[in-house]
Amino acid sequence: MMIEQAKQVLKIESDAILSLLDRIDAHFVDAVKMILDCRGRVVVTGMGKSGIIGKKITATLASTGTPSFFLHPAEGIHGDLGMVTADDVVLALSNSGETGEILNILPSIKRIGAKIIALCGVESSTLVKNAEVFLNAGVEREACPLGLAPTASTTAALAMGDALAVALLSERNFTPSDFALFHPGGSLGRKLLLTVEKVMHAGEDNPKVTEDQSVKTALFTMTAKGLGAASVVSSDGYLLGIITDGDIRRGLAKGHEFLDYPVSRIMTRTPKTITKDKLAAEALHIMEKHQPRPITVLPVVDEKFRAIGILHLTDLLRQGVV
Repeated sequence: MMIEQAKQVLKIESDAILSLLDRIDAHFVDAVKMILDCRGRVVVTGMGKSGIIGKKITATLASTGTPSFFLHPAEGIHGDLGMVTADDVVLALSNSGETGEILNILPSIKRIGAKIIALCGVESSTLVKNAEVFLNAGVEREACPLGLAPTASTTAALAMGDALAVALLSERNFTPSDFALFHPGGSLGRKLLLTVEKVMHAGEDNPKVTEDQSVKTALFTMTAKGLGAASVVSSDGYLLGIITDGDIRRGLAKGHEFLDYPVSRIMTRTPKTITKDKLAAEALHIMEKHQPRPITVLPVVDEKFRAIGILHLTDLLRQGVV
């Protein structure tokens, strides 16, 4: 019974979201255009559970390039309406469209001159009648078996808010760099801001050998630098290949005379590479997708394919990119 009931909740809520597909229409386009033309901010307001959903929509809008803030409607009638200007767009959430606290602030919003988008479930409601644009997030029924607790209706409102935010993101040509600007902290910030240049081993810390040097010399070089690999370069510094401690271990299984071989006999030619301006997260992607097995080191080259550094997986681990 418990499992079936839980599945029924998910079925009702998923159906509520799917029903929104036919409502992405001219009204939705009008809402997007209204916000794009807005010289102020998007003021999101809602009461109770709608308010909680409104706060999430506010956060999504703000983090994807649409300046916004949440206005608690009950606080609005006690002075917080002073934060609203004629240049703003108010996104008001109310499933019934008759929430008292929302209706109480409508006259003031009208006098201020801000435009209103109603994210609502009832087209004939007072809220919709006072709005310039109506986004229909109505549901056939709530997932709550009592039909009382906001469940499917809040899910639908959240999904419509996400659709609005992503449409605005796309219209603004919002880039990963823009996103990083608003998310500088934590692992997300590191993934979006950290470049290969800031992590790679360069200069004296960059292990390099020439193709005519011995495997023994390469082993000493790798040991001294502690990275388990070395870039193989030409006399003028161009990358020719890479040699790793794994290559040497496999060679030693055939006999110690292997150490006297020139590096050119065992190096991997045309290895995967990256440039210093790329994101460290991109370097991680290259390492992880390499087949038949992931790689742990990545040579860094310049525009002329000269070996200017090397990147190790542990560097990315330390920086929290992984």
